[in-house]
Order: sequence, then structure tokens, then C-alpha cells
Amino acid sequence: MDTRTLGSQGLQVSALGLGCMGMSQAFGPRPPRDEMITFLRSAVDRGVTLFDTAEVYGPFHNEELVGEALQPVRDDVVIATKFGFAYDEDGHQTGVTSRPDHIRAAVDGSLRRLRTDTIDLLYQHRVDPDVPIEDVAGTVKELIEAGKVRRFGMSEAGVGTIRRAHAVQPVTALQSEYSLFWREPEDAILPALAELGIGFVPFSPLGRGFLTGQVTAESRFGEGDIRSSLPRFEQEALQANLALVDRVRDVGERRGATVGQVALAWLLAQQPWIVPIPGTRRLERLDENLGAADLELTAEDLAELDSASTEVQVVGDRYPEAMQRMIDR
Repeated sequence: MDTRTLGSQGLQVSALGLGCMGMSQAFGPRPPRDEMITFLRSAVDRGVTLFDTAEVYGPFHNEELVGEALQPVRDDVVIATKFGFAYDEDGHQTGVTSRPDHIRAAVDGSLRRLRTDTIDLLYQHRVDPDVPIEDVAGTVKELIEAGKVRRFGMSEAGVGTIRRAHAVQPVTALQSEYSLFWREPEDAILPALAELGIGFVPFSPLGRGFLTGQVTAESRFGEGDIRSSLPRFEQEALQANLALVDRVRDVGERRGATVGQVALAWLLAQQPWIVPIPGTRRLERLDENLGAADLELTAEDLAELDSASTEVQVVGDRYPEAMQRMIDR
């Protein structure tokens, strides 16, 4: 697979990474561990080098899974993980925190679970409004100097916060939602990243399944599936939003590609420093996603997709109100 560079420090990764969250939570029952270990190693065999996890996924289970699966090929992959949440005595997530002592403890826990000496890319998962971002960046800088972390990333951070952090410790990558369903980063985030030399890692690049073409007006999302609580997937919104999927499918049929491949190829065409991390736990879906790296959309294709995503009014917020309040803009 082709590689791309995240950030001005030269972090090279596969053009498409793999989001690992769904192997531990958010999309129904957790699959058998041994199946996911085999799946992760199959992704490496196919050329994927960027694997995205976080301590909160599970919590903790996902880092343990990724660590075990990738330990035999540790030198050949880039592991990205995240800190930024507090937990109660039972391990349940209770809110955001980026106190320096918490960051240090979180990194030690992640290193242990990931079975590694160094975290390649450490993200602040959500901005903590109670801790100056300079203190957060300064703590990560100390961890980099100590050899526990290689590079600093941020997630769902606004431009002002990114600039302040970057002045203390260069930020390698920002991770936020971006897709044909959610183009908000284009307004201010992407121009700032281009100016500062920061890479961009879109999560949910397939709209949490919308842009796979597998979600229909009859789709229902059961217990343990995060989409059952997302406004965009409520029945009225679901039916309205499928209009965009139909427009993307039109391009795919013309190019002999799936809806998902077109959506990912569109993202890859936006900037050479964008590396989407679609999540899946099925090998056939992984192969389909990776095929997007070989799909070169024409100027006509891109114009048609741009028109489709601006003409179709997406119905429903991407998060419930409580989750939306965690986004720094």
C-alpha cells in the first residue's frame, strides 16, 4: 500500500489506517478475542501500518487486544493511543481529565497493555477545559524526552487550542470526524493544519456505516450499538440521509466501485496528509476499504460528490448533547 506522511516530523504510515474501537465496544457484542488477533495480523499482512486504539475503548480491553496482536510485528507498525478520561473504581468512564499526573499514569498503563516501550503517537482524546493546554502539551513533551512517547496528537480540538499546544510541543496529527456526511473541518481546521504542518486522521470516515451502503431504511440498531443513541440514525433522519448514499452510489456504479470505496477515495483526494482510519472487524470489509487507496476519482467525480454532499441536507446531529459538549471548538 502507498504511504503518507503525517506532520512535519515525518511520520510515515499506510494511506489507510485501521480504527480498532469496534473490536471492543460500540457496535454490538464483542467478537472473540482470538478472531480479532488473527484479523489484526491479517491487516498487517495487507500493508496496514497505522493502528488506532485508546485506553477508553473497552475500557482498556482494546489496548490489550492490539498489544497482543501486534507484539510480533511491533517494529513494523505505528500504534496510536489516547489519554484523557477519568474512571471510577469499577473502570467505568466518568468524564474528561488531562491533569499531568493522570497523563503520566495513563501512559504507563497504556505501555503495559500495548506490550511496548514507546507509544508512536499519543493523542489527547478530548480537550479538558479545566487544564491549560500548555500544561498538557508540556507533560507530553516530558514523556517524549523520557522516551515513553514519540509524537503528540490531539482529537476534536479547535484551532485556538491546537495553536497553543503546538507552540509548546509540535503536534503531529489531529484526529476528528470527517466524511462526506460531516465536512465541518473544512471551514477552519484543515486550513490551520496546512499552515502548521499537522496531519489529519479522520475517524468515522464512512459515517459510522452509512457510507458503506449497508445501512438501509429498515436498519435497526440494538443494545450495545452506539448508533441506537445517535440523532442521525433515528428513523426519520435515517431515511432522509440515505439520499446522500444514493448519490455516492451513482459515482461508484460508474467507476466499478462500492459506496465505501468512493467515500474513502474522496477523503484521500482532499489532501496528501489525510489518513482515514475506517474501523471494521470483517476481513472482506477490510479488503474493500483498502481497495479505495487504488481508486483515483476524476475531477468530474469529485465535483459530483461535492455537489451531492452540499445539496443533500444531512438530518440529525452527529452526537447526543452530552457527547457534543466534549467537542472543543
